[in-house]
Parts: sequence; structure tokens; C-alpha cells
Amino acid sequence: MSAIPSVSTETFDAEVLGSEDTTLVEFWAEWCGPCRAVTPVLEQLAKEEHPGFRIVKINSDDNPEVAARYRVLSIPTMKVFKGGEVVKTLVGAKPSAAIKAELAPYLG
Repeated sequence: MSAIPSVSTETFDAEVLGSEDTTLVEFWAEWCGPCRAVTPVLEQLAKEEHPGFRIVKINSDDNPEVAARYRVLSIPTMKVFKGGEVVKTLVGAKPSAAIKAELAPYLG
């Protein structure tokens, strides 16, 4: 069972844009090998205590409207939302240390 909840086109605005928490959204697809490489890193971050920070994922194939709205051209793409706005974008699979370093300002 994943520690990271999924969102959809129907729930994205309420779950992400309307959230008081800083929210990392992973845009992914089932066929994406680099997405599978990033999953353990994000799962670990989701299990750690980071008050005010949460992670969700959205399947780009199943929710192309949201991917298009945020100009997601390759996956995995991770976007950090704060107050309904994108404040950070990470594209591609990166080592755990690199992902954590880029997200450090948002982890509290």
C-alpha cells in the first residue's frame, strides 16, 4: 500500500490548490521506468514527519487535463504547490540526496 495518496482531475483543485499545506505533486504513469525509480524516495519522504508538507501523485495518462494545465511534458515531473501556486519544479529521476536537497526549503 502506497503512503502517497492519488489525486485526479476531479479532486486536484480541492486537494492541491485548496490545501493549506505545501504539497508536492508527482506527475507519473504506470509505464514510466524513471517514475518507478523515484517512488521509493517519495514514499520515504511521505513517511517522515514534515509538518505542513504533503505528497500526492497524479497519473498523467489518466488525467491529461491537469498535466496539460501545468505544462508537464515529461515524467516524472514533481511540482511543489504553496498557496495554490507552483513554487518549485523538478523534472526527471534524480538520486535521493538530490531530491531531498531540492525539497529541503519546503520540508520545515
